[in-house]
Amino acid sequence: MGIRVAVAGASGYAGGELLRLIAGHPHLDLHVATGNTQAGASITATHPHLVSLTGHVFAATEPELLAEADLVFLALPHGESAALAAKLPDRVKVVDLGADHRLQNPYAWTLYYDGPPAAAWTYGLPELPGQRAAIAESSRVAATGCYAVATILALAPLIAAGVVEAQDVVVVASSGTSGAGRSLKPHLLASEVMGGMMAYRVGAHQHVPEIKQATGATSLSFTPVLAPMPRGILATVTARPLGGDPAATLLEAYRDEPFVSVLPEGAWPHTSATLGTNTCQLQATHDVDSGRVIVVSAIDNLGKGAAGQAVQCANLMLGLPETAGLTVNGVAP
Repeated sequence: MGIRVAVAGASGYAGGELLRLIAGHPHLDLHVATGNTQAGASITATHPHLVSLTGHVFAATEPELLAEADLVFLALPHGESAALAAKLPDRVKVVDLGADHRLQNPYAWTLYYDGPPAAAWTYGLPELPGQRAAIAESSRVAATGCYAVATILALAPLIAAGVVEAQDVVVVASSGTSGAGRSLKPHLLASEVMGGMMAYRVGAHQHVPEIKQATGATSLSFTPVLAPMPRGILATVTARPLGGDPAATLLEAYRDEPFVSVLPEGAWPHTSATLGTNTCQLQATHDVDSGRVIVVSAIDNLGKGAAGQAVQCANLMLGLPETAGLTVNGVAP
């Protein structure tokens, strides 16, 4: 018998991806999958691709039921995790995929989110210096935001090494529609999305304080773009140079990282290459006109940007191999 895990909010896209990864994990057993609006309904009615869960149903999101697991994944809307986590005993490890416990500065929370701020937990990005050990020692971990992963992995080593300035960082990133969740929204209907791209939350996206907190950036302009694809993020990060080779700096920073791939010179990240993986692809260069450093990154927003990252953290928290149940190989064509 494996380690028992539970997923709260399992009817959503990130929750469904968690169920898929748990089903193929060599050490984890699904104890319960909850979804309040879907309680009593078949899991495969919502996630028909999860054939190994045929016959399983969603349960109501009850703390007592979740507390029977060794580890709980919270895949709930922002602002809903903190209250539920507070009802779980300390012996139960928790990975929160929402934003509730990511920010150390309460004021930053009030600028971008509704409701009162919650206490910050250990930040769940193992590739940051010192975080792998901190995650392994923690019982409460706040997994990263999807745009945040793509940007932080591209930028953090360059600021830390003094290759780029911490101010005047500009990010433009395109994401698939699954990043907006499963709730019905008119602007996410296929007729509205297909054949076009749309910027949104321009100048006030909630991942900005998280990115600044994790990278040391002091000034960040971030423009998110909705792309006509189900999943994936392609981010372009630019900053003013201070000297040094950005590609070589990234290669050195991630030389031993299983889930970060710095591509060979001339090759550029592609969202389809990361589909279904926990991989982040990176490439860097200098702009020949402005001289700015440009880093391009690609991830699966439901993989490294959500469920895959959460499982990676859970593996560390449970003393399992960090790569267990996760893959670097994508699906093509």
